[in-house]
Amino acid sequence: MIKRTNRSADALRPVTIRRGYTRSPHGSVLIQAGNTIVLCTACWAREVPPWKKGQGTGWVTAEYDMLPAATHERRARNRTKIDGRTQEIQRLIGRSLRAVVDLAALGENSILIDCDVLQADGGTRTASITGAYVALCDAVAAARKNRWIEKSPITDAVAAVSVGIVDGRARLDLDYAEDSAAEVDMNVVMTGSGKFVEVQGSGEEATFTKSQMDRMVLLAQRGIRKLLTMQMQSLKRKNP
Repeated sequence: MIKRTNRSADALRPVTIRRGYTRSPHGSVLIQAGNTIVLCTACWAREVPPWKKGQGTGWVTAEYDMLPAATHERRARNRTKIDGRTQEIQRLIGRSLRAVVDLAALGENSILIDCDVLQADGGTRTASITGAYVALCDAVAAARKNRWIEKSPITDAVAAVSVGIVDGRARLDLDYAEDSAAEVDMNVVMTGSGKFVEVQGSGEEATFTKSQMDRMVLLAQRGIRKLLTMQMQSLKRKNP
């Protein structure tokens, strides 16, 4: 049986969001959720990919990777070929952020997001989305300050969290031990207005009922609302 230490089934792990973690990017956030730590950066580029040129709209894209020592066993760097898991996660991050950006208002500019996992203990993709949104906001603020754009293209907030069935019970924000033992695991991405961007769920050698799915989604909604509040509070503080 997987036990939680001083954390109820409906509780998030302790979360911290530190803005301005590195100097060079237009937006830089170190997010920690429990023992998972991700550095999220956002760089403004006054250009778009070749296939977007001349359309008058911008682009938001993301890259994701884990440092070799992010897990207990050293992981080889992605140097020549991106593995399927990494590709799927960075596409999810990009989709999640584009869901809350008006690409037409962005003009022919791009925002390039990088999410580098420094330490992994479950929920790296959801922490990346939550932290990347804050970095995105800071990159847009920098662009407005430099008068590269007149108004913010951001239309809503977005955050994400994991949820699953462990030992027959719905639990929020799974760490690695819980995730590896889960009968069902799910990642939920939701906007500030309560709309879902993506719900990824699967049974791990198990099936799940609609009532279990409803319970997991409800837990995720409650957790994401708390994360959205943390994002807002972080953005209200003066960026160091």
